[in-house]
Amino acid sequence: MRIIELLDKNSIQLSAAPANKAQALEQAIALMEKSGKIADAEAYKKCVFAREEESTTGIGEGIAIPHGKCDAVKEPGLAAMVIPNGVDFDSLDGEPVTLLFLIAAPNSKDNVHLDVLSKLSVMLMDEEFTKALREAKSAEEFLQIIDAADKEKASIDERLDKKEEKAKILAVTSCPTGIAHTYMAAEGLEKAAQKAGCSIKIETRGSGGAKNVLTQQEIDEADCIIVAADAKVPMDRFHGKHVIECQVSDGISKADELLARAMRQDAPVYKANVQNEESVTKKSSDSIAHRIYMQLMNGVSHMLPFVVGGGILIAIAFLIDGQCVDINALSAEERANFGTITQAAAFFKGIGGVAFGLMLPVLAGYIAEAIADRPGLALGFVGGMIAANGKSGFLGALAAGFLAGYVILLLKKLFDKLPESLEKLAPVLFYPVFGILIMGIGMNFIVEPVMGTINTALNAGLASMSGTSKILLGFVLGAMMSIDMGGPFNKAAYVFGTASIAAGNYDIMASVMIGGMVPPCAIALATLLFKDKFTKEERQSGPTNFIMGLAFITEGAIPYAASDPLHVLPACIIGAGISGALSQVFNCTLMAPHGGIFVFPVVGNALMYLVALVVGTAVSTFLLGMFKKKIV
Repeated sequence: MRIIELLDKNSIQLSAAPANKAQALEQAIALMEKSGKIADAEAYKKCVFAREEESTTGIGEGIAIPHGKCDAVKEPGLAAMVIPNGVDFDSLDGEPVTLLFLIAAPNSKDNVHLDVLSKLSVMLMDEEFTKALREAKSAEEFLQIIDAADKEKASIDERLDKKEEKAKILAVTSCPTGIAHTYMAAEGLEKAAQKAGCSIKIETRGSGGAKNVLTQQEIDEADCIIVAADAKVPMDRFHGKHVIECQVSDGISKADELLARAMRQDAPVYKANVQNEESVTKKSSDSIAHRIYMQLMNGVSHMLPFVVGGGILIAIAFLIDGQCVDINALSAEERANFGTITQAAAFFKGIGGVAFGLMLPVLAGYIAEAIADRPGLALGFVGGMIAANGKSGFLGALAAGFLAGYVILLLKKLFDKLPESLEKLAPVLFYPVFGILIMGIGMNFIVEPVMGTINTALNAGLASMSGTSKILLGFVLGAMMSIDMGGPFNKAAYVFGTASIAAGNYDIMASVMIGGMVPPCAIALATLLFKDKFTKEERQSGPTNFIMGLAFITEGAIPYAASDPLHVLPACIIGAGISGALSQVFNCTLMAPHGGIFVFPVVGNALMYLVALVVGTAVSTFLLGMFKKKIV
């Protein structure tokens, strides 16, 4: 099938002048209706406009390829418009659209027309070709230009499949409808690879299914894989490889940047959700320390929703009792039950307590799962529950998670030689029974005595802290929140704060949260006061950091720190540390593990806590003005 078989001369308009995007689409649909390819123009119109709502089909360079696939289309077709004065189409690069192709695709299993449409997508990447189309004097000349280019150029899938050299960079492109953007992204990446002088193989996942599919051998040999997709792509096959994940539009507009990153392997190593421990051990080049950190973070990331949700509900319970009850009039026994005195407070504390009580089992379970996959969950949950009900607390749950994971790995090796008939029973019988028994013994006779003693001493030490030592701790915790803004130091301080809440030391979390709020707030203020120290883009996005900082989202400052770490980080660290120290000086407390300014009502000594935040932010802002150099 040739392109001109889809495009009728009655469906071509060379001097269109729509006032806006909607009018351009309506005129193109009217042209399509003239071709007789659609049975229900209104139904097809709804389909085209619905597709446009998902994301713009203005692909840049003055080109748009709107499309619709539905039962209203009798047979595949094209309509074309040249718009001499251009029309705003919300294109990727902001340029007005001057050349528009509308695609009509029937909702059928026969997708032979997709090869033709993918070829058109590729042809439109040729500037000489599009220039000739825009300058065509008649519909016949327009068709002749397309037909000549159609004879010369193979489709993207045909060209990619002919590559004989072994690919070092691989890619997958896919868009929700799988008609145009899939192939445009593939063409963009191929051109960028040619320009960069590297080989590439691209798997296109369009409406006609996956083509040019990547083989396992090619994946094993690849240096990096680019996944430019807005639709679901099978990812487990890329385990252990450097993978860049981005939108399909980036494959069109940022292809050169993606190839440059891929060539220097500037991408994280992809971790599949379901992993085989032996293959992970062989393929992973991570250091032991980094692997342990990733396993710990798997537990922490699953734990946080329980901590945040449960912690805030418990804090609300304390707030309700604080507003409804005179604490000075309570007996010692009633004070011990503070947070459950009124019925409303008891309700919130009951729900929050259940969620918060799951914190340690979930932490231990998902650390174990990161080490030994699903069989580690049961052992981790049991170990975490023993730690929660015993004296070891948070430290015991950490130990339980790692112990559970490595117990399962040990059991896997021990039962590896079982007969095939018994081997199937191992995950559902042998691992849980022997594993939980070993965990129970290990927790009760090793972890609980050792970690329990350490945990009790640590909590007692924190509770007895006063004066200089308490202020120093507040400074260190606040500074740690700003050192890497979401990295290991930040996470270590945050986890320490949440563990302290569980132990009843609420002043620690206050220093942690305020330390995380200072960097974004300081960045936002500095972009307003020291405009000559920031680029135009940084100044434009700076004020949004006020919102992020006040919501306790430290990561808002990362782009600024990444662009100038030697000047930004010291300024943020000092200010965050000062806020953390002042929080301790003012005896501020925080029972909620997250929320920023939205949980200030449950902050102990909230007014001085706000003062501490303002002082730290002012110090960091002043230092940013001093340290950063003027932008030339």
